[in-house]
Amino acid sequence: MDVVGYSKLLINDQTEILELLSRIVRDTNQFREADVAGRLIRLATGDGMALVFFNSVEAPVKCALEIAEALQSYPNIPLRMGVHSGPINPISDVNDRTNVTGAGINMAQRIMDCGDAGHILLSRRVAEDLEQYRQWQPYLRDLGEYEVKHGVRVHVFNLCTDKLGNRNIPEKVRLPPHRISQRKRNLIVGIIALILLLGLATSYWMIGHRGLKSVSGSSAAGAITSVPGKSIAVLPFENLSKNEENAFFAGGVQDEILNDLAKIADLKVISRTSVMKYKSGPERNLREIAKTLGVSHVVEGSVQRAGERVRVSAQLIDARNDAHLWAEHYDRDVTDIFAIQTEIAQQIANQLQAKLSAAESAAIAERPTSDLVAYAYYTRAKEIDIYGNWEGAENEKAANQKVELLEKATQRDPTFALAYCALAKAQMDLVSDIDHKPLELAKKAAETALRLRPDLAEGHLALARYYWLAPDFIGVDRETYYDQARDELAIVHRKLPNNAEAPLIEAVIGRRQNRWEASLANLRRANELDPQNDEVEYRLHQIYFEMRRYSELEQQLTRKYAASGDPGVKRVLANIKLAEGDPIAAQSLLEQVPREYSPGEWIWETRFKNALYLRDYDAANRVIGATPANYADEAFLGPSDWAYGLVARARGDKEKAVAAFAAAREKMEAQWSDKPKDAAYFADVAKLDAALGRKEDAIREAEHVVELQPISKDSLNGPTRVANLALVYAWTGERDRALEQLEIVATLPGYGPTYGDLLLNPCWDDLRGDKRFDKIVAAAKAACR
Repeated sequence: MDVVGYSKLLINDQTEILELLSRIVRDTNQFREADVAGRLIRLATGDGMALVFFNSVEAPVKCALEIAEALQSYPNIPLRMGVHSGPINPISDVNDRTNVTGAGINMAQRIMDCGDAGHILLSRRVAEDLEQYRQWQPYLRDLGEYEVKHGVRVHVFNLCTDKLGNRNIPEKVRLPPHRISQRKRNLIVGIIALILLLGLATSYWMIGHRGLKSVSGSSAAGAITSVPGKSIAVLPFENLSKNEENAFFAGGVQDEILNDLAKIADLKVISRTSVMKYKSGPERNLREIAKTLGVSHVVEGSVQRAGERVRVSAQLIDARNDAHLWAEHYDRDVTDIFAIQTEIAQQIANQLQAKLSAAESAAIAERPTSDLVAYAYYTRAKEIDIYGNWEGAENEKAANQKVELLEKATQRDPTFALAYCALAKAQMDLVSDIDHKPLELAKKAAETALRLRPDLAEGHLALARYYWLAPDFIGVDRETYYDQARDELAIVHRKLPNNAEAPLIEAVIGRRQNRWEASLANLRRANELDPQNDEVEYRLHQIYFEMRRYSELEQQLTRKYAASGDPGVKRVLANIKLAEGDPIAAQSLLEQVPREYSPGEWIWETRFKNALYLRDYDAANRVIGATPANYADEAFLGPSDWAYGLVARARGDKEKAVAAFAAAREKMEAQWSDKPKDAAYFADVAKLDAALGRKEDAIREAEHVVELQPISKDSLNGPTRVANLALVYAWTGERDRALEQLEIVATLPGYGPTYGDLLLNPCWDDLRGDKRFDKIVAAAKAACR
């Protein structure tokens, strides 16, 4: 451990801090227990200290948390800590005092050096050991692998609980690896001593190395900053059979090889969604495909089935130089197909020198089913995934077809656990606001899979998917369900290290649980593993906006879509400009969107907001009038009378504004007459009542909304509920209370007010001229990145 910025302190301050830190460390339970048992070496090293534990790998981690808890009372001590488990050599120094050297010390120092004040960083070896214990799993965040001193690469995990540790991604980790090394070279002269917290189990394990899993190296645009050597994409296999029905069989072979390789933590394996975009054909450029997917190797192959015989050909290619590293042909009985798939996966892993644990080897050797007819139904169902539209009637049709095929598969083989997992996902695709029945069917299928195979990662993923989506459809406690989803995902992360859906789900959940940095890291990880997945890309763009990282989002969009002219991208870019307080630039972008472009309601809201920010009220009314009737209610978050009322109020036309707001209030009551009232309803009604002068009703309703959806329980939607309360306070003459609420949310991530909204929206005119409001606007601007 060391004190960040120690060398800049006065000599007296240095002495006081080290004395206090020493007392805190000596008072920890872990220090005392190990010291009494003679299982501890302690070293003072200038601006901190090193502790070497010989009793257990958990001891230094528990000690670090005890220190972090004690330091909450001493914010003037910016301490960082690093934990590693590895070989050391106890020696005697020139003064005959105990000292230590060795790779374990060096690695712990490098791990610690990646952190900022408050960070407790772990090496991959320590994290893997802790992952075996349920109590540690929720607190481990994979930050990826980075280059440090002397070109050494370290795989770093961040340890943080709800109250302890630093949740933010370290500054050095945010930088590309080559910049980290350069930065360290520039600063090395000024660094006095790097001191560490070293955890050492009693056996001196060798330091492991695994393939790169970079969080910061991926992007929504699919740009490749570095390509790990142990990375691979298994491209769709060509069907050489005369019977086109066997195309599903060929797809199944490719899919199982991909799934087997994806179970190996030492490899980076691209997900199925992305590789399925590259069907075989003469135009397939392997080098370009590998570059786009961010891998160094690709697998190609073909399958030819004739009756009860099957011929499978596969080859491994280093796409960086088009070198054929391995190729093999298998002529076998069709019943040997699973053995062939296992052999191919094992050969590829050997060629890439991937290290397999015993559990990984066993997982690759498992057969999904012994019934080839059931397997045929299963592979045909999985093939339908590529035709899904993600929403709408076509997706429902595809999901129904999948359900039918998977039910046939489970009827043929009631022990086919993977088929039940796929069935659970297909049922989830059928859930709607009208029909909740598929939700419980999905849960039942997932539970059946886990009853058959309790250790099946895909079963835990299916259950996590249920816990994630269920709160959107049924009246359950969202927080409890999300915690259950995270418990399931912890198992998936361990057993399916290359699964992209698990970090995607955890990221979407994390946005509501105030885990913003972790969510962004998870989405980057999902994007790295599934770079051609549209939903992952959409979620990544979404979180950049929610975290006010506008410049990064704009760079991502322009890099990928600059030449496409996609009107939807223009709308997103316009929203970025509005959030940054530049409606003129937004107007220029919106003029490039055809008036007839209307695939969704939000383009109309963007046009309306832009006109409102420009104070062009005639243009705002024209947008309202031009909005298609089927979009009007959604576009303006309520009946279009609400939008007309806003314009009239901004113009100072009180009579017209009141009439419009009253009409909107009446229509809302009619729309919600037979529906249960939720937070969205009360939020809109509160604003309307405030506009109509119903002060007590408006405040009561707006405060009720904040109680229903507080920031503490929903960090995504909570800020907009607080902003809504601030608006109600402002419109009912409660200026001080309005400013108090705005100050809370002006800089928070989520669906709160943007800088552009506070700066330009006429809704906040009642607060303008107050220096406190100006300060809030300035803070919102500073939060933009």
